[in-house]
Amino acid sequence: MAEQPFSLLPWPADDFSSYGPVEPRPTGRVQTIVGRVMHRNWVSIPHVTHHDDADITQFERRRKQWNAAHEGARRSLLAALTKAAVAALQRYPQFNVSFSPDGATLYAKQYFHIGIAVDIPGGLLVPVIRDCDRKDIDQVGGEIARISEKARTKGLSVPEMSGGCFTVSSLGHIGGTGFTPIINAPEVAILGVCRTQARFLPDADGRPELRQLLPLSLSYDHRVINGADAARFVRAIAEWLEAYQFQ
Repeated sequence: MAEQPFSLLPWPADDFSSYGPVEPRPTGRVQTIVGRVMHRNWVSIPHVTHHDDADITQFERRRKQWNAAHEGARRSLLAALTKAAVAALQRYPQFNVSFSPDGATLYAKQYFHIGIAVDIPGGLLVPVIRDCDRKDIDQVGGEIARISEKARTKGLSVPEMSGGCFTVSSLGHIGGTGFTPIINAPEVAILGVCRTQARFLPDADGRPELRQLLPLSLSYDHRVINGADAARFVRAIAEWLEAYQFQ
């Protein structure tokens, strides 16, 4: 059978020790599984990533005031982003769907379970916070803290990582200005978040004003989502944060 002109070439085999000292290290179990999942998702889904900034100047001011007055009930940006994602899914339900394995059926979900990507020593795990539409920001934040700690220390069961509708992957505690997160199949979109950037923007009178901008990167399955809806979805998240009142 003739070789296809654009079929993948074999992985290059090389004797790295011929160039200098090396230390062979076996790939860990979690890293191996995550790597296979990421590879499947990347080659199977036509990814497009939309980038935008959310102006969270007032949000961060209100959040810091709240946290200063409520030491025992501090609220995180990640918990707020989770609630914002739920609001965006409710407004644009075409994001809250999943393909069947054969791609012939789209399942429209009536629930709102949000995955939170957690960096662990051996790779990456995505615990799912269930029924985020029925929980307030404090309940969501508490669950994120609890399940993230469990992921880093004890690991997670398959049910704890199943059933997600949408995933949030935050690198804000590290840095960055944008990235292209890989969709967590069978979901159709994932939100990447980077560190807040302080930038001068013109105010209503054209004078420079220092604002806090949060970089948002939405990767979406182009078989289901078009670019205009992706842009609207990200704006919906940004507007939710801008309008959120801490009570």
